[in-house]
Amino acid sequence: MTPDEKTVDYSKDLRQRLRLYAITDRSWVGVQTLLEQIESALVGGASIVQLREKDLERSLFLREAQEVKRLCRRFDAPFLINDDVDVALECGADGVHLGQNDASPREARRRLGTNKIIGVSAHSVEEARVAEKNGADYLGVGALFGSSTKNNTVAVTSETLAQICAAVSIPVIAIGGVNEDNMETLSGTGIAGIAVVSALFAQPDIELAAFALRAKSERLFN
Repeated sequence: MTPDEKTVDYSKDLRQRLRLYAITDRSWVGVQTLLEQIESALVGGASIVQLREKDLERSLFLREAQEVKRLCRRFDAPFLINDDVDVALECGADGVHLGQNDASPREARRRLGTNKIIGVSAHSVEEARVAEKNGADYLGVGALFGSSTKNNTVAVTSETLAQICAAVSIPVIAIGGVNEDNMETLSGTGIAGIAVVSALFAQPDIELAAFALRAKSERLFN
């Protein structure tokens, strides 16, 4: 069994792993391939990666997921699949992130096992408490500052973010338009870190952007 094939349990020190959560977006692929972009983010300090593919043909998605998993193993970074529990199961991902309209956390847990990471999107204290009760390991809360990657986002204030952090015992990350310029306004809310898309992958130097975001996240969040 090679290092990239072995099972790794990242659920035990998850809070530290959520400092800089990188979510891929194929629309930013250009000079670099998606895999090269992810590698640049990891070199710069991305601490966890979510592969998000809404339109890729299934066999290509699965192949890509296996490549990204191997890359993440090299950097000892957890690798999650957005929405698709089947792909997460088939490629041996470290977990899955679910929206409010995706599979239930309980069903994902039953299928993926106890040592996998299950994240859930939440927009209110009620949704957050339900997600935790149903077995979520962490919550992604937003959109805090709008979003350049989603059109159907729900606006969440920093006050609601703080209320959610206080209402649950699992880690919370902020998502939705978060970048180096505005992330300081989230200090004191109780989040473990930030999830970013364009603040990483739309930047001319992804590695440098990741380094700056990770350093600031380590300083601001607990």
